[in-house]
Amino acid sequence: MIQEIALVTSLLAGSTIVLGGIVEGYGYGLSLGTNWPYTNNMIDVARKGDPEAIHRITATLTGILALVALILDPGLTTVLGLVAVAATALLGMATLYVLAGKLPSLFQGLHDIAAYTTFVIYLLLFAGFRGNLLTFFEQAVLPPHFLYFVIFMGGWVTGTRKMRKPIGDVRRPKGRLQWVWVVHGLAAGIFVISLILLHYWLTLGVAVLEGLVGLLVYRTVNSNPEKPGASIALHQLFSILTVVAILLNSGII
Repeated sequence: MIQEIALVTSLLAGSTIVLGGIVEGYGYGLSLGTNWPYTNNMIDVARKGDPEAIHRITATLTGILALVALILDPGLTTVLGLVAVAATALLGMATLYVLAGKLPSLFQGLHDIAAYTTFVIYLLLFAGFRGNLLTFFEQAVLPPHFLYFVIFMGGWVTGTRKMRKPIGDVRRPKGRLQWVWVVHGLAAGIFVISLILLHYWLTLGVAVLEGLVGLLVYRTVNSNPEKPGASIALHQLFSILTVVAILLNSGII
């Protein structure tokens, strides 16, 4: 039963990440203001199609299932899973203040790391991972898991532009936003090189597609910075698929 719960929790965590991309892509970042975690008539707001409300509801369901998993199977993995959920939630609140200009933009990057960590932990629990989870995440900042740094910098880009500013011409970076994007792009390049050296061909294929979607995001953000559209959610989806591909290529799952 614990594996089924872990699978649903991982799927919910992944769905919440993609919903976060929809929130950004269609201009709903502060649709509920900085009220957190809930606002009045949350269910009614969600029924009207506000993706930010739906995003918060799926995040709550993720947390509830994480608690159930801990009760049914107390151990390091489920404890870390619940900690990751709590960190994602708290950093989600911080993200609202980033968008409101009250906190540094790096909190958005930290939020994204916590969200992906939640997804990974419950995917590993579903797959029956029996290794040292702490060691696994110690290595998560090095190739091939350098993707974590790419994700962090991507979140930093989002926080810096506050979901409403264009990135601009990065060929001659001038402002902070453009330099953060450049570092994000360089990190992605290093990640791709590491995949080639490791012969992680499945991950490489997915990562190349993710990079192409990233360039699409760059164009759509510059064309319509407040509502760049579905490209943001698609970018998040390919990031999730890249994480899964890493786990498959490394033989962890």
